[in-house]
Amino acid sequence: MDVASARELKDKLYAQVGKVVVGHEATLDLLLTSLLCEGHVLLEGVPGTAKTLLARAFASCLSLEFGRIQFTPDLMPGDVIGSNLFNFQTNEFALTKGPVFTQMLLADEINRTPPKTQAALLEAMQERTVTIDGKSHTLGNWFMVIATQNPIEQEGTYPLPEAQLDRFLFKVLIDYPSREQEIQLVQRHGHRTAMPKLEEFGIETVADLERLAALRKFVAGIRLSDEIVAYIVDIIRATRERPTLRLGGSPRAANMLATAARAAAVVEERDFVIPDDVKSLVRPTLRHRVVLAPGAEIEGLDVERILKQILDEVPAPR
Repeated sequence: MDVASARELKDKLYAQVGKVVVGHEATLDLLLTSLLCEGHVLLEGVPGTAKTLLARAFASCLSLEFGRIQFTPDLMPGDVIGSNLFNFQTNEFALTKGPVFTQMLLADEINRTPPKTQAALLEAMQERTVTIDGKSHTLGNWFMVIATQNPIEQEGTYPLPEAQLDRFLFKVLIDYPSREQEIQLVQRHGHRTAMPKLEEFGIETVADLERLAALRKFVAGIRLSDEIVAYIVDIIRATRERPTLRLGGSPRAANMLATAARAAAVVEERDFVIPDDVKSLVRPTLRHRVVLAPGAEIEGLDVERILKQILDEVPAPR
């Protein structure tokens, strides 16, 4: 695997996903970056912006087994990870696997379920295993969570705890399409009200797991210069020293940013990391990990603006 092979895979992937989804190229970049460094992604956007369709098309093109959980207030942990049920024919307990036993899991409206059920995903996302009645079950190296949440609706929702948010490599904000993109979207899907079926669009698989594994190995082998490492650490430390932030980035955030920068370089068709790779990932990597100080909102500040200020102030290597 080399940069040319990675470029070919990326071009084919985007062409196939583009048969169904209009726009979202920047989100696709982050989904592919996350997959290459074994991360999870939280998509935040209003209903009807193709979050579910994008996740399904992405998994289909990469031959990944796709599963979906609709999170609701009455969902229990056993509904997510599964449970041991007694079989009266064999007089033994048998494992009934939950929907978490898949490769790409769409956790739809994850903030609609209570913290107890959200916590069922903590071990799965961090260690790619689940524990049922004291026995661990592996989920495999390709287990990836793509979670969605609505940014405007508060009734019947539960804020994700910091431990849950920290499991996500990226938090991606999904915006409305441009006018031109929305015209294309209506021309393509304006004759139906139901979710489009992928098979209707002739989506083809562009890579198998063996090729993706080779690409992951290539990404992991990319070296970060000492200057880039120091730049990443300086950015993270600056978030802790900011008086407008009550909570800054942790050492884990620095490691995740470094790992993601390697994958982003490959997605941008390079085998080396430059400061712009780091800059492009700071907000999706940190916006859900830092917490505003009480007085920051009164001053009219938000996380996005503060992170931009930090990027402007921390000198980038040349």
